Amino acid sequence: MKTMYKIVASVAFMAALGFTSCTEDSPVTNPPVDNTPVVVDHTGFAKGADVSWLTQLEAEGNLFYTTDRKQMECMQLLRDECGVNAIRLRVWVNPAEGWSNVDDVLIKARRANSLGLRLMIDFHFSDTWADPANQDIPAAWANLDLAGAEDAMTAHINDMLGKLKAYNIEPEWVQIGNETRGGMMWPLGSIDNGSNFATLVSTGYDAVKAIFPDAKVVVHCDQGQTLWLYTRLFGNLQTNNAKYDMIGMSLYPDPSNWETTVNACIANINTVSETYGKPVVICEVGMAYDEVDASEKMMQKLMDDCQTTGHVDGIFYWEPEAPGGYNGGYNKGCFIDGAPTAALNCFKN
Repeated sequence: MKTMYKIVASVAFMAALGFTSCTEDSPVTNPPVDNTPVVVDHTGFAKGADVSWLTQLEAEGNLFYTTDRKQMECMQLLRDECGVNAIRLRVWVNPAEGWSNVDDVLIKARRANSLGLRLMIDFHFSDTWADPANQDIPAAWANLDLAGAEDAMTAHINDMLGKLKAYNIEPEWVQIGNETRGGMMWPLGSIDNGSNFATLVSTGYDAVKAIFPDAKVVVHCDQGQTLWLYTRLFGNLQTNNAKYDMIGMSLYPDPSNWETTVNACIANINTVSETYGKPVVICEVGMAYDEVDASEKMMQKLMDDCQTTGHVDGIFYWEPEAPGGYNGGYNKGCFIDGAPTAALNCFKN
């Protein structure tokens, strides 16, 4: 992971920003963080951004700018220019290149905390992407039985959250799995493998609460506009008495029919919240970065309608800072040439 390229790129990036020191707990050189306890306001609607790619983008030389082209650190830019008050960060167990491992997440969490930003931690329980098509159990856990997997995930949660606690950083939300419509840690934790998935969710819940009793434990599903996915997933958890606090949704509307998609999502929010007795958080949202007008309107409607339901804690835009086409074709951020578009304007209100 600590290749010469990453070290050189990181040092060059921070030299450009005028920083000369580095931290011992990050794969990249980063701005120094003042460890004085920060009072974070946990009240009100969360206006969030997932910026898990940030340290990687910085190491690759990407810079970020205000709308009038003044260079600024990305999280501060999102807070000051866009109204963001919360950050979401994914955690992988043993990623091949190190990005999004516990130490990489810790440095981003410290930066967010120093800015007074609220925090969501998103455990994938995988060495790489966990999503509807991919829920690979970490390689080191592959031969474990259910009890062994429970021990491994508890140790992983303890590692991440324990390091946050050591820096007086308290996450407000903690996801147990990412887009887990079919379960997690396949095949062991498949939703089709008896009660295993529910058992793992409850194990994660207990591990989180042991360190941060007030953190809200989230179970996350994709396609917020598709009710049957939620009925299947949360019905399974209900049947098997799983412990969790909130329902998380992803939503990626198409510019051609975004209003229909948002309306369906809002209807589903009302249904699942009332059916399962849980509040909702939009863990991920995004739309084509170059459809600025449509994205701005979509976000404004989504925010207005979510707040009207009374069931939604907040909305997190997924990787807004990512350049168009990043990581093999991701085009649903909302920055162009390193600066934010109008897509996040609703967060300023």
